[in-house]
Amino acid sequence: MKRKVEISVLVTLKEIMETAEKRKIAVGAFNTPNLESLQAVMEAAEEQKLPVIVQFAQCHEPWLPLSIIGPIMVEAARKASVPVCVHLDHGETLEYLQQALDLGFTSIMYDGSVLSYEENLANTKKAVEMAMKKGASVEAELGSMGKRESGAGDGSGAEDETKIYTDPKLAASFVKDTGIDALACSFGTTHGIYLTEPKLDFDVVKKVRSLTGNLPVVMHGGSGVSKEDFRKAIEAGVRKVNYFTYMDKAGGRGALACLESLKEGEPVFFSSLSMAAAKAMKENVKEAMRQFALC
Repeated sequence: MKRKVEISVLVTLKEIMETAEKRKIAVGAFNTPNLESLQAVMEAAEEQKLPVIVQFAQCHEPWLPLSIIGPIMVEAARKASVPVCVHLDHGETLEYLQQALDLGFTSIMYDGSVLSYEENLANTKKAVEMAMKKGASVEAELGSMGKRESGAGDGSGAEDETKIYTDPKLAASFVKDTGIDALACSFGTTHGIYLTEPKLDFDVVKKVRSLTGNLPVVMHGGSGVSKEDFRKAIEAGVRKVNYFTYMDKAGGRGALACLESLKEGEPVFFSSLSMAAAKAMKENVKEAMRQFALC
């Protein structure tokens, strides 16, 4: 009997975005700051037979250091049966970007959105030079999804006035001068949990695409967006969707349900809660993947 050989495909962001463009879909980019979330995302992608991006944000460093989880993410991608990009999300310093590249990440995002345009441009150029030496891709951000990039909120429900919608003409100059592979645009989304219904401007996406030669647009802060608006965003040219908050919430609900199912006096084991959380996250990720792929 012949043994079935699985093909490992560790790809760059540019390569996975080319696949998304051909299919006119968006690829899900899921933060995996722990083993449970990584297991959930990888299993979901393989079951759905869809390409996927696993990513780690610099703000997650206190949860589990990149030096520990990073090599595990790369190894998981190498063993996968679907195309996987290992991406650094919201890298805030060039030193941190280099750390990810040295660990084998195939893509990095430099987030200079809180800096002046000139500083963002200069540092993004450096990030592109660094990535080229490793054969990796680069995502950058122009505009701002709000001051709380980590998804934390103050619970006030107030609109974040630090949001800055991306200027398509400025985006065209930025892309031309930096040579990036994808651009995170601000068109009305917000990181974390939505406290009010988002007002999305899809014309921003369309104009950025038109002026940059159809460069892949990245959607951050998509957890609370409706299915209809997701479809509109993808039709407008969004090719990568960052997704974590609702996946993380699903894991919390899964662990809570496991805890509540215990009989009085029954011992609580962390391993049981962990497995329940991973299972719940996996189902949430599968649903998100189908949505992004317009299935």
